[in-house]
Amino acid sequence: MGRIFLSPPDMSGDERERLLAAFDSNWITTLGSEVDGFEADVVDFTGAPAALALSSGTAALHLALLVAGVGEGDEVWMSTLTFAAPAFAATYVGATLRFVDSELDTWNMDPDLLAGSLEDARSRGQLPAAVVVVDLYGQAAQLDRISRICEEFGVLMIEDAAEALGATWCGRHAGTWGRLGVYSFNGNKIITTGGGGMLVGDPDLLARARHLSQQAREPVLHYEHRSVGFNYRMPNLSAAVGRGQLAGLPAKIRRRHEVNAAYRRELADLPLSFMPWDPRGVPNGWLTLATLDDGVDLDPRTFCARLDEADVEARPAWKPMHLQPVFADVPTEGGEVAEALFDRGVCLPSGSSMTDDDVDRVVAAVRAVLASP
Repeated sequence: MGRIFLSPPDMSGDERERLLAAFDSNWITTLGSEVDGFEADVVDFTGAPAALALSSGTAALHLALLVAGVGEGDEVWMSTLTFAAPAFAATYVGATLRFVDSELDTWNMDPDLLAGSLEDARSRGQLPAAVVVVDLYGQAAQLDRISRICEEFGVLMIEDAAEALGATWCGRHAGTWGRLGVYSFNGNKIITTGGGGMLVGDPDLLARARHLSQQAREPVLHYEHRSVGFNYRMPNLSAAVGRGQLAGLPAKIRRRHEVNAAYRRELADLPLSFMPWDPRGVPNGWLTLATLDDGVDLDPRTFCARLDEADVEARPAWKPMHLQPVFADVPTEGGEVAEALFDRGVCLPSGSSMTDDDVDRVVAAVRAVLASP
């Protein structure tokens, strides 16, 4: 029996044929029809007004903040329960940070806490330049409320949907609720280009981001630069893989839903509480999350280590940004909910290539761990 990974790539369509065709065309690097086609495919799939294929989701976050005009001395507010990329991107542009706690309906940014904190900031004349809301583990935040709140206070909203391509909220795709949105195609995401990302949203801002992503080279024959640019474009070969992956995304979402449902059914009698899926949205099922009940005398690190002995990869939930040593001095609105989720949260293998036998192995391993003293 081989190792069961948390979320491995699932190459189950025509990715290989597309990759070879791009290779044979000799369009290898950051220009080519596959890049243009991948951007068009994402626009068609999500309904975003425009898309820009980039080298990573972090690059997309960095450019989103830059073209939104966020810079030195500005403050950016964001979800505290997240991977570090959005917080790092804000530091790249010289902004200061403030973290906002989660709520329990979706585990994402708390709209009530956000609204109250923005009201307080407005009374002090210290509104942030932007709010970055993260769609966690493939489930959208309460994007209808959060987007209205940001609009009410005149604060630009960027949606970090790196984990949530294909998810919807109130019938609208994750990543399309803010003025700018971000997707990731890292190797562990629901679809992958091996590494890569996509910036979507306002066409005018994306035109500026496109210019910056190509070393800010001016459209003249010689090399001329009037701005500092970045080498952030996605290679044509990666985009070819991405197009094949995107075509199979609905099937990948269905399979991850099946895996999630099997865990909920087969582990229902154990002291685990699964991440709620709010009925106002449809998650993409990227990862199945559960919290260990209070009576379980295991922490997530020990739980995952014992699963590892059975060749099953599992991970603790994200460590909140306000608990990270690098951000120890960053102010935080709330934090107790995110801390509790980190203290008890575990991620189970959720890949769309998992067989029923793989799911049974994980179920058996979880049962063995929770039954052991």
